[in-house]
Amino acid sequence: MQEARKEAVTKVIIGEDAAGQRLDNYLFRRLKGVPKSRIYRMLREGEARVNGQRAQPSRRLEAGDEVRIPPLRTAEAASPPPARVTHSLLARVLYRDDALLALDKPAGQAVHGGSGVSLGIIEQLRLELPQTPYIELVHRLDKETSGVLVVALKRSALTAMHRMLREGQVRKSYLALAVGAWQGEARHVRLSLQKYVTAAGERRVAVDERGQAAHTVFSLIKRYPGYSLLAAELKTGRTHQIRVHLTALGHPIAGDDKYGDFELNRRLKKEGLKRMFLHAQRLAFAHPLTGAPLELVSPLPDDLQHFLDDLEHTGG
Repeated sequence: MQEARKEAVTKVIIGEDAAGQRLDNYLFRRLKGVPKSRIYRMLREGEARVNGQRAQPSRRLEAGDEVRIPPLRTAEAASPPPARVTHSLLARVLYRDDALLALDKPAGQAVHGGSGVSLGIIEQLRLELPQTPYIELVHRLDKETSGVLVVALKRSALTAMHRMLREGQVRKSYLALAVGAWQGEARHVRLSLQKYVTAAGERRVAVDERGQAAHTVFSLIKRYPGYSLLAAELKTGRTHQIRVHLTALGHPIAGDDKYGDFELNRRLKKEGLKRMFLHAQRLAFAHPLTGAPLELVSPLPDDLQHFLDDLEHTGG
């Protein structure tokens, strides 16, 4: 039997990009493939140290800190087999500099792997950009939602973007095709949302006054027979916010398999709408490091545009 080979001790000087991270999170990212239990053991037993001293997992690293990483057996440190990339995300880049990368996310791909998904957006980017040491999501989109997705390439950009999102300094606008005839032009919807788990173990969201405050501004773009194309501007960023707000108003999103009209969705699949009609069209904000204004726009994907064209030509 072949023996597992040991590597040498590694000492890493923390740079500005890693400053502020918890020690355990830093090690998780650096030692991909090493079980978390092993990392916590090396911290507990003093194998991993900061500036020669034992350190708690929650310790915040500072620029200039020296982190000692103990020898690891290659079997312990081995990464899982590489997933096969079937399409390049780099062909879908909307914007890129040394701090941020914005993608036109395709529908049908989750932002993170796991739960049966072998290769999420973030994992694929790490495969396609092996020389980029820091790649983290700024925000999330549902698997079936297409459109603008922003990724940070520096920790300083990530923390600044998260602050801007909390403070409402990022404008997020979506396109949604709602079932039914929308009344009026613009409506401010303020309905609190609460997460819960179904009997089958699925995570869902419901309108509940005990939940988190949620605010969406809906504006009518165009009426179609039986449907209304809406712009939805998020004032807060709660899970499934647009989907649950529209369902609560009696106008579920066409093709929504969690909160929509299930009988209608079956018919829509036969008519060409294979997924939820929700698209992250625009993000506008000041660059987190330079302050320069950025407006990132994703055109409506062909599958959704073709469905609208069919509604136009056939009258629904």
